[in-house]
Amino acid sequence: MLQQTPSKFSIKLYNIATNIRYRLEASVAISMLNLARLLPVQTALSFMDKITGFVGPRTSRQKLALKNVALAFPEKSEEEREEIVSQMWSNMSRLGAEYIFLDKISKYDPENPDNGNIEVIGTDIFLDLMENPRPFIVFTMHAGNFELLPIVSQKYGLSVSALFRPPNNPYIAKKIFSARGAHVDDLVPSTAGAAWTLAHKLDRNGGVGMLVDQKFDKRGADTTFFGHKVRTNPLLAKLARQYECDVFPARCIRLPEGRFRIELEPAIDIPKNADGVVDINATCQLLNDKVEDWVREYPGQWQWFHDRWNIKHTL
Repeated sequence: MLQQTPSKFSIKLYNIATNIRYRLEASVAISMLNLARLLPVQTALSFMDKITGFVGPRTSRQKLALKNVALAFPEKSEEEREEIVSQMWSNMSRLGAEYIFLDKISKYDPENPDNGNIEVIGTDIFLDLMENPRPFIVFTMHAGNFELLPIVSQKYGLSVSALFRPPNNPYIAKKIFSARGAHVDDLVPSTAGAAWTLAHKLDRNGGVGMLVDQKFDKRGADTTFFGHKVRTNPLLAKLARQYECDVFPARCIRLPEGRFRIELEPAIDIPKNADGVVDINATCQLLNDKVEDWVREYPGQWQWFHDRWNIKHTL
């Protein structure tokens, strides 16, 4: 049977319905954040935690998250998997609310590192990059409060162009971009032309920050993640091949009592082929292996509702 091509009217109707849904979602989310803004920081975060803890498990994302955890941890019991997803919703609720409190939760002074709520491991690397300017790439994942990484970098005088994927909801995306932009100088949305923008930054001995744990389309590198096949964005590997620059792993870990730990690790050894050229697929696999190690250590802080294994169509 031939599939019917959607009519212009049905497409227009679908777009209108989607826009209405986006507006409603954004209205609820922004209203909740505006209410939270009236409260003390930790009270607001606890409030959002309770709300998300009730709503999150009742959304379609819950089923996807549980299936992802089962793929990654087949050895864990159902109760253990549910606890991981519950911790994920808690982390997500706090991350969402923290956008309106970035000025209060990002208190860190390199001259007085013990006076804020952020501890940093790898300060010698930050200082070396500041004192010896050169192109570099920092990669991380969606865990803890990853928004703090470029903020802390700026406190060391480093200008890092942070690549990010805007949320599908354009109204929420605008709100988040505004919150980020107040604290990070150089945000690069992952749209057409992003690669050229990042390359230009490296050309000028600048730094680039990238999240590498997202689902990618069929143009991605063939890799595995937790033993299952995935496609991985080859952009970092291609930039590393072009500029032969240092590539640093970095992550943010959420700690008790509203504290965070930023870890900037030494540069990784980028795999090269027999001709001495960066091996794209092997580099992408190396990134996945590092993210997997991180996730295994703090599974409740990773965003399991990403469709990393492209399984949404099976739900």
